[in-house]
Amino acid sequence: MPIFKLRNKATSALSIADDQSIINFLNSNGTSDYVDAATALHNSDVYSLIFQLSSDLANGRFVADKTRTQGMLDNPTTTSNAHAFWQSMFAQLLLGGECFAYRWRNQNGIDSNWEYLRPSQVSPYLLEDGSGLIYNVTFDEPNIGVKEAVPQSDMIHIRLLSKNGGKTGVSPLSALANELNISKASNRLTLSALAQSISAPGILKVQKGGLLNAEERAKRSYKFMKQMSASGSGPIVLDDLEDYQPLEIQGNVAQLLNQANWTGAQIAKVYGVSDSVINGQGDQQSSLAMMGNDYAKSLSRFAKAIDSELSNKLTGKVKLDLRPTVDPLGDTFADTIASMVKSGVLAGNQAAYVLKQAGYLPGELPKSDDAEKGGENDDQNQH
Repeated sequence: MPIFKLRNKATSALSIADDQSIINFLNSNGTSDYVDAATALHNSDVYSLIFQLSSDLANGRFVADKTRTQGMLDNPTTTSNAHAFWQSMFAQLLLGGECFAYRWRNQNGIDSNWEYLRPSQVSPYLLEDGSGLIYNVTFDEPNIGVKEAVPQSDMIHIRLLSKNGGKTGVSPLSALANELNISKASNRLTLSALAQSISAPGILKVQKGGLLNAEERAKRSYKFMKQMSASGSGPIVLDDLEDYQPLEIQGNVAQLLNQANWTGAQIAKVYGVSDSVINGQGDQQSSLAMMGNDYAKSLSRFAKAIDSELSNKLTGKVKLDLRPTVDPLGDTFADTIASMVKSGVLAGNQAAYVLKQAGYLPGELPKSDDAEKGGENDDQNQH
């Protein structure tokens, strides 16, 4: 493992770059298992899945136990809105297996704003004594330039699957190299087959057609098409010397067009979601509720990685509430509360309080007429 002496710093650090990426870079035959995000997003299945997952994660609501932390999570940046910032962070997390943001802080150490960083802007290193990580960060702003030996407390670094104890993340795209290559080759084969296929609507057979030369056959074809157009979708009248057979899509061409379903299912599997997220089919035996629960479980796997990093760096409990995503209207939550009231677990006023706290009911909801009448009857009984 190489040791780097940082410029103008007395700190020595160890590189934690993935050894496999170095092997691919030095591969003499030019092959590599690396798939960059820009190339992957040209695949419609990858783009659709990344957009949906990142958007749904960004639709969640951060809940922090500190007011100042809550305000920072609700408005993390000065260059964009909160939803765009978090979707960009989560999209990079899903594409690269990790995402970065720099914490700009005031003189008192309080966060003022966060700046999204591309992976190419960040180089993480392990301190020589193994006590933590430091980062070299290259900023786009010329007046800032490069910051060396940035402590890990100043960085938001969310990781997914890791092969080095959680120091860095592994991109899910690394598992899709073969699938994306197969998809690319399948698309080229399909386009070639369609380009070379015959686009004629049918075949007009003329008995004793061998007596006709090429020019006469072309004229007969033109007259037949003109007859079809003039018939106004009516029946075509042919004599005994002619036979017309319409062409259909051949099975091998249709099979080529269905190759995308297989690669889409593989992409969905890598991200731990049902292929119904991509192609809208999925398991026909599952109900909508079952598919919704499975999707919520998939989102929670990513949410746990996000919760853990933010709670660690912000020194307090932070939770990404996915209820606004999986139940945007709140009807499922309301049905659950109603069933708890029916079973006697919650009283009516407790249920109303919970629904108000969740935002399902307005906070200034007036009391019901039944409650007022019940109070009047109680007063009369006391007299």
